[in-house]
Order: sequence, then C-alpha cells, then structure tokens
Amino acid sequence: MNLTSPREVFKIVIMQNAASILVAHNHVSANCTSSPEDIRVTKRLQQAGEILSVELIDHLIVTSNKFTSLKERGYF
Repeated sequence: MNLTSPREVFKIVIMQNAASILVAHNHVSANCTSSPEDIRVTKRLQQAGEILSVELIDHLIVTSNKFTSLKERGYF
C-alpha cells in the first residue's frame, strides 16, 4: 500500500514556491533499513520533482536514535 502520493507532496511544495525539498518519515520499529516501498516512493518523488523542476535533496528514514539517508545509499 502506498500512502505517499507525489501529488499531495508537491501540492504543498508548489504552493510554497519551493525549489527543493527534503522528505523524511519514521520507522517506529527502530530499524532504519529501507523497505522496497520506501525506495519506490523515493524514486517516484524524484521523478515528479524532475518534471516540476524541484530538487529532491534527500529522503531520510528516522528512528528514535539514528537515521538513514536514501541518497547516501544510492537510491537516487
């Protein structure tokens, strides 16, 4: 199930006239490993950003004591 719609994310971005965004979400399990869905959402957001000329700076997965950067992991 995909709960993140690029349309909803970029609606706010466009209304704020933003040139770039950083997205983040939490994993309550304390596991920062990205899921296949996390990677799919990241790629869709990057593609949508390219079309709209809005740079996706990073997508972070955060827990209570650490984080993972999907950009550093090479997912986009």
